[in-house]
Amino acid sequence: MELIGAGREADVYALDGVRVLRRYRHGRAAGEEARLMAHLAGLGVAVPRVHDVTGADLVMDRLTGPTMAQDLARRPWRAYAHGGLLAALQASVHAVPAPGWLPRRYAGGGPGSDRVLHLDLHPENVILTPDGPVLIDWSNAAAGDPAIDAALTVAILRGVVLSRARSAGLRVFLAGFLRACAADPAPRMAEAITARLADPRLLPVEERRLRRFARRAPGGN
Repeated sequence: MELIGAGREADVYALDGVRVLRRYRHGRAAGEEARLMAHLAGLGVAVPRVHDVTGADLVMDRLTGPTMAQDLARRPWRAYAHGGLLAALQASVHAVPAPGWLPRRYAGGGPGSDRVLHLDLHPENVILTPDGPVLIDWSNAAAGDPAIDAALTVAILRGVVLSRARSAGLRVFLAGFLRACAADPAPRMAEAITARLADPRLLPVEERRLRRFARRAPGGN
């Protein structure tokens, strides 16, 4: 099999022209993730179609197109629009009431706080296919308050290490995201930063940037 992608927890292999295999390196079971993706697809949320799941292996559609991050690198003038698009995609997920079998995290927030959360939504997890954007990597998904999902997106982006020019583009992207965001991240920003800093996969340089952000703007923006 041809290795075509590698994340922090899993590798992606091409099976043929229309399917890929994503395999967790440490044997994590992919069954619940596949179940949620099938549930979301049935409700019209843009996710890859699942073909099969066995243990740590998940077979799904092979998507054609750049990630949102790749498109931003090529067309930085699209930063504000892409920020708004990410917010709209996140809102489409938050519109889905959480099924009873989805694990609960980050409860609270009052009415409407029991929704599907992606919890790792950023430009590298959006594929811009010819048929429209598709959301990938549902390994962290849970049920809870949409505000924490939005806050985690901000925390993830605030830790990204970029050149000075691309950092300026990231600020524009964040402005577009926050302008269009349906769930206000500010009330749960400190909690999101704490959760992000506790992630063992966080790189040291990302941790330093995020801690600087927390000191500068603990409320979030």
